[in-house]
Amino acid sequence: MTESTIVSGGSEMAETDERPVVLRLTDVVKTFPGVRALDGVQLEVRAGEVHCLLGQNGAGKSTLIKVLAGVHRPDSGQVEWLGEQVDFANPQAAMKGGIATIYQELDLVEDLSVAENAFLGHEPRRLGFVRTGQMARATRDILGRLGHAEIPPRRLVRSLPAAGKQIVSMARALSHEAKLIIMDEPSAVLAHDEVGNLFRIIRELTAQGIAVIYISHRLEEIREIGDRVTVLKDGRTTAANLPARSTPTRELVSRMTGRTIEYVFPERPAAEPRGGDLLRVDGLTRHGEFADVSLSVGPGEVVGIAGLVGSGRSELLETIFGARRAEAGTVRMSGKALRAGSVGAAVRAGMGMAPEERKSQALLLGEPIYRNVTLSTFSRLARAGFTDAGRELAEANRIAEKLDLRPRDVRRAVRQLSGGNQQKVVVGRWLLGETRLLLLDEPTRGVDVGARAELYQVIRALAAQGVGVLLVSSEVPEVLGLADRVLVMREGRVIHEAPGSELDEETVLDLVMAGSLMEGAAA
Repeated sequence: MTESTIVSGGSEMAETDERPVVLRLTDVVKTFPGVRALDGVQLEVRAGEVHCLLGQNGAGKSTLIKVLAGVHRPDSGQVEWLGEQVDFANPQAAMKGGIATIYQELDLVEDLSVAENAFLGHEPRRLGFVRTGQMARATRDILGRLGHAEIPPRRLVRSLPAAGKQIVSMARALSHEAKLIIMDEPSAVLAHDEVGNLFRIIRELTAQGIAVIYISHRLEEIREIGDRVTVLKDGRTTAANLPARSTPTRELVSRMTGRTIEYVFPERPAAEPRGGDLLRVDGLTRHGEFADVSLSVGPGEVVGIAGLVGSGRSELLETIFGARRAEAGTVRMSGKALRAGSVGAAVRAGMGMAPEERKSQALLLGEPIYRNVTLSTFSRLARAGFTDAGRELAEANRIAEKLDLRPRDVRRAVRQLSGGNQQKVVVGRWLLGETRLLLLDEPTRGVDVGARAELYQVIRALAAQGVGVLLVSSEVPEVLGLADRVLVMREGRVIHEAPGSELDEETVLDLVMAGSLMEGAAA
């Protein structure tokens, strides 16, 4: 990556620039099989600043965090920490070096006390015994430093609210005397009034010279708490050291778009009258996940849901399918209400689902392809209580040919297939039954570019046969390229609906991140 492709902040950053650099990444590369997750990343963090990291899902933020935390080791490039080049072998080495990471999914041990979590792995000992009194006193001092002396060090973490657990994670970082704390979506688990307290703590930490890398999709938070912003896109740094408070929203969003990934979509057919609704969802609600969601899908229509991780998209799909029980609202197939929380009722009504985690939720990895394909139709293929192996193989071979499964040998274990072909198996399972509506959650996650195009063709072919499709994807271009209609979700609510042909990537990103461009706020 050439230096000219990076946009940097100007003279208004002079005050921040006077602080010493504690972390510098130069041309950092990290690859996984088939994926270049980091492609020459540049990053500079100074003491006592809040450095915000922006990027879409899949931009490389999580991989970058794990490189800094010692979970992954870079393939090339330099990581300089406190003026010296480092290569942390594991998370313990990074923590010992002064870099602490607070993940969105807090890695606390619920059945241990606050003090035991704060000093986990480096408990004060004497003659081989843990000095619990000393540990409790040290924890109390750290909690006081964080402004939360009211939290008892001996209290079980399980009994704390989400905000309290986050304080314990910060206490763990300070118990290691961290000089850099990485916070991944720290406000995601907090109520609105708790975010202000989080910001107060962050300001106190930076006043002590501790640097913070703050990752959030909420631009209003970045404006309030951030000093500088670095933007990632497709594993590359597209903007570095931008002023957090004054950089226009449009510029930040534009730096996050314009992907290098190629998307090859089938031609979207001309809109036709839909007739009646195949799926009708009214006022569907699960507290803490999504609220008052209403939508419809017609026969042969592809409807896409765009939104960030945590917006309630996947939970919504699982609730429509009956894998979660709705607390309010109804789901109807062809006008008939389905029993809440019943996957069986959904399948009998003609609904099928390909979940996000196909390996853990949808596939029997040690079983052959044909057994995975026929998994949902055993009863139809059985005779006198026994599965007809000949019919199983014949039906699986028909599906394998229809979906161009490679290799075509349906006796092969499904774990031996590529990600794209495993996804074809999951989709093919529902083609054996009388599926009229297919729910797809992240249908191309972990799938290479060529297999993506094939899956897009499969989805469009199903729609052409009258199957309704409701899909969720973190890839905004994927939703816009496939869907006839697009719903945009933010924080558990549908905030916008439009034909896919009338939306662009920047507009959708702005809606899910800030809502400013289409809701009248200054951009």
